[in-house]
Amino acid sequence: MGRLSIGILGFTELFLSAAVHLLFGFYIFSTAMASDLSQSFAGGFWIFSPNEAANEEDSKGKMAELDVPQPPPIVLVHGIFGFGKGRLGGLSYFAGAEKKDDRVLVPDLGSLTSIHDRARELFYYLKGGQVDYGEEHSRMYGHSRFGKIYDQGNHPEWDEHHPVHFVGHSAGAQVVRVLQQMLADKAFVGYDTSEDWVLSITSLSGALNGTTRTYFDGMKPDDGRSMKTISLLQLCKLGVILYDWLDISWLKNYYNFGFDHFEMGWRKTGLLGLIDLLLGNAGPFVSGDWILPDLTIQGSMAANMSLRTFPSTYYFSYATKRTMKIMGITVPSSLLGIHPLLFVRVLQMCQWRHPKDIPPPYKGYRDEDWEDNDGALNTVSMTHPRIPLEHPSHFVRDDSEYHPLQPGLWYYKIIEADHILFIVNRERAGVQFDLLYDSIFERCRKHVFRTTPPPNSS
Repeated sequence: MGRLSIGILGFTELFLSAAVHLLFGFYIFSTAMASDLSQSFAGGFWIFSPNEAANEEDSKGKMAELDVPQPPPIVLVHGIFGFGKGRLGGLSYFAGAEKKDDRVLVPDLGSLTSIHDRARELFYYLKGGQVDYGEEHSRMYGHSRFGKIYDQGNHPEWDEHHPVHFVGHSAGAQVVRVLQQMLADKAFVGYDTSEDWVLSITSLSGALNGTTRTYFDGMKPDDGRSMKTISLLQLCKLGVILYDWLDISWLKNYYNFGFDHFEMGWRKTGLLGLIDLLLGNAGPFVSGDWILPDLTIQGSMAANMSLRTFPSTYYFSYATKRTMKIMGITVPSSLLGIHPLLFVRVLQMCQWRHPKDIPPPYKGYRDEDWEDNDGALNTVSMTHPRIPLEHPSHFVRDDSEYHPLQPGLWYYKIIEADHILFIVNRERAGVQFDLLYDSIFERCRKHVFRTTPPPNSS
């Protein structure tokens, strides 16, 4: 009877969670469509497209060709299920923060593809050329080696003398760290890269050490790579496979999960291919070359083993939390202040306990360290890289502690917010939105440089 009750509760939670996520996705999609349609009727049937966005970004990239020196671009990198400029019409993942500065780029990367693949895409988005996922990696995970072609890079002069600032939200922060390591390792054929191509990294609710939410969503805590048979992620997998297999061009131009290099469309695979994908015989969900395994504690640990904090780069982090302690018990800190999409997960993550019959993911692991969270990531994971080895860091209580800045050190703050407070919907954050992004952009423009202040920094 007890097992039956637990099973019924589990199915009820799965149904409600799937319904909430589906409704939120539909809300985002319909909002973008409604905005596009209204602008179409008002402006002569205009529809915002990725090509138009690329042209606009290209024009920014060409600014550096002028005689007037330009400050380093600030590149905003979206997280899981995110999108760049040109996707979802005129909707902004960063809620319009990119308008706060003339030199801001918002790349569109795979929303569910692996950290590795997204880092490769980000390089070619900036530098130009055809995305090369790497010969060995592509062969190992069973997808095409080459992807999208950028005829004109958005920052083609990118090198150690023309570095960039990166601001990564959620998984986007780890994407940028992996990219910097690739630059240091000279992992891009034909380019003499170095870690100094990156001037600063700002992590906003960044997935630096993984999250226990992946286990609630359906990843198995014993290995961090395979999925539970019945879970939210299995439903997500089903939807993504059907979306990519149908391969409706105008729909994929509007929003794309980023798996084009796996060639899952019906023209390539046919009906038998769809059956193979659904049965788990092929595709990214079988090979593990997608985002969720990278976001488990085990996946993040594996990545962090090879990721360095470099002495010439500046690092900043904003960790978010929507929890508090009452009589020693961690609980959600607000009812109305947490987005409905995240409230149940905030509560669940407060109560996470690593299974007793499975070895802990790392030496010194404690459940209580992972209780504070923002509904998607654990606060302890967002401050700075800390597992398996802790990187140099400084907890910032007051902004005056940022000065003078020291490279090679993670400056981190903890702020009261859920995981999506500073993206998509600007009105939710109110004045906090402007305070946060203004401080990030001002620091990039006035306080972060290597030898001499950047152009127009005064």
